[in-house]
Amino acid sequence: MTEKRALVLGGGGVTGIAWETGVLHGLAEEGVDLAGADLFVGTSAGSVVATQLAGGVPLADLYASQLLPPDGEIPARLTPWMIVRYVLSYLMPGTAADKRARLGRAALKARTPSEASRLEVFESRLSIQDWPERALKVTAVDTADGRFVAFDRDSGVPLVKAVASSCAVPLVWPPVTIDGHRYMDGGMRSVANVDLAAGYSRVVVVAPLTRSASPAATPQAQAAKLGVPSIVVSPDQAALAAIGPNLLDPARRRPAAEAGLAQAASVAEAVRQVWN
Repeated sequence: MTEKRALVLGGGGVTGIAWETGVLHGLAEEGVDLAGADLFVGTSAGSVVATQLAGGVPLADLYASQLLPPDGEIPARLTPWMIVRYVLSYLMPGTAADKRARLGRAALKARTPSEASRLEVFESRLSIQDWPERALKVTAVDTADGRFVAFDRDSGVPLVKAVASSCAVPLVWPPVTIDGHRYMDGGMRSVANVDLAAGYSRVVVVAPLTRSASPAATPQAQAAKLGVPSIVVSPDQAALAAIGPNLLDPARRRPAAEAGLAQAASVAEAVRQVWN
């Protein structure tokens, strides 16, 4: 039986994009090329990286782009009030979907940059504009009912909109309109949505964030439940210091990418054991 391998990339803001790219590029330099995955799963920041890897963009090019000045990126921050709003949405009674919908309603009311301006950012951020041939899943959440979706090339959704919706952090960025629905960050269901790799025989997860409102939704818990060889790579102490306290600060892209590159050497052998 031919083994199929999945690469799952989690959310973590613009610094998460940079750190993930650094880790993946560093692993490739160590002889562990995860760009050969049979399935790519991308959530939020991870959707940007997964999309370009699935589309065949060389890791060296993706890494080099993270070292450039962050021109065109809009600085943002999760304020204490926003964090409280998140916590309240998930603490109040209801199903998991009810809680996400509660946050979705708040996201629709929030004052944010325009949806059009955000789509322009993603049109310039992505090196490809059409769905790749290789299997790619991009996660998002419907603000109306909290329904979780995983867009793919058969969904009939423009790729740029799918990725922009996956990165639409509630209260910070505007939900994205697709076929009359408004979608927000897929990380509101799980920071990595590792369970979408079910059915694959080897799974590597690269996750800038690992905490979750539900213990069962953490990348580690979801990976363990798959019952196949898997590993979760998350930032070490040096990377956390390089990323800094604000995951949405584009000025931290370069140090985050360099920290990911440096960290790759320390995890390469463990990842190799799973991947190969």
